[in-house]
Amino acid sequence: MLNSFFKVNILVVYLLGIASHVVAFPGQSGPIVQTISLALLLIHALECLLAYRYIKLYSGPLLVSLLLSLLFGLLHWLPLARKAREAALSPAQQ
Repeated sequence: MLNSFFKVNILVVYLLGIASHVVAFPGQSGPIVQTISLALLLIHALECLLAYRYIKLYSGPLLVSLLLSLLFGLLHWLPLARKAREAALSPAQQ
């Protein structure tokens, strides 16, 4: 539930960044929102490099997983990492 809340908020930031190119935002908030959107994309691109081993564990196509990681960052790959860690611990405990 909380994961979905954060994903919606990230999408809103991206949409506001796109909208600021078309609609005049009050004050200087347009360039600020654009900068925040770009910073999120750059951070998530770096995350894709660092968390690639978990991103490729996604059950769907790798390209979809990379795109989801670019959009949502750790909100996408962290559950994959947790699932991989749990799977690695399960045989060891038996």
